[in-house]
Amino acid sequence: MRAPCDISCRQSGFSMIEVLVTIIILLIGLLGLAGLMVQSQRSEVESYQRVQALILLKDMVGRINANRKVAGCYAFTPTAVPNPATSSTFLGTGSTVAPSCAAGSAVQNTQAVNDMKAWNTLLTGAAETSSGSNVGAMAGARGCVSYGAGTELLDKNGVAIPGSGIYTIAVAWQGLSSTGIATPSCAQGLFGANDAQRRVVSLTLRTGSLTTL
Repeated sequence: MRAPCDISCRQSGFSMIEVLVTIIILLIGLLGLAGLMVQSQRSEVESYQRVQALILLKDMVGRINANRKVAGCYAFTPTAVPNPATSSTFLGTGSTVAPSCAAGSAVQNTQAVNDMKAWNTLLTGAAETSSGSNVGAMAGARGCVSYGAGTELLDKNGVAIPGSGIYTIAVAWQGLSSTGIATPSCAQGLFGANDAQRRVVSLTLRTGSLTTL
């Protein structure tokens, strides 16, 4: 008479084991899904920062093109941070160096200096604020403008035309994870022990010359 009860008890115990196994499998799946969501959010932030960097990069290219007669004024190297770079320490909390320009007219010089100041403001994220903090740019953004000496165009006599060389504009920032070492060397040594968190986007620019070649 006890046989039906014994069978029922054995069957219910077996179902409990199945439930536990199912819960474990679900937990493993949920942990994997949580990790995927974290990685997705990280990739989204990295992508957003790259887009912002490209916007700032093209902003400076446009400023140089609009004031090309004094393009050399934009190749500025403050001494407060490694490598040619503007940053939150530029013209502010840490640097004693301010941009200067004496290559063209007073109006052109003033425009170049104002452009550098405005670019620095954008690099610090001042384009957007939240709770009184600048959030409109990348983490630790740095901007670099360098001039390639020896890349100048030559006139008809084979003489290099001053200021006609290649400018490299770069924007660097701190990424969320370590990757390969970025080039060029804008803000090198500022992000991560081995610079592996540094992200960089860059463009090269050669201004037009009205001199007869």
